[in-house]
Amino acid sequence: MSDKREKFVRLAEQRVNRAIKDISLIGNLSNRSAYSFTEDDVKKIFKALQKELDQAKSRFTDAESASGGDFKL
Repeated sequence: MSDKREKFVRLAEQRVNRAIKDISLIGNLSNRSAYSFTEDDVKKIFKALQKELDQAKSRFTDAESASGGDFKL
């Protein structure tokens, strides 16, 4: 395997696994006995996540790179 391929695989695995773990942690926020949130909060969270996922996906096919911003409720 080429050095570029090995680096891609190593970093992709690390970053995707970290993203999966962090998304799981977001799911833990659904515990109503520990947290107070509105339906609007939930919509904002998933809209922001979907936007970043869509932008990341498009960077693999589009010439232009999209930059994200910090998420805020």
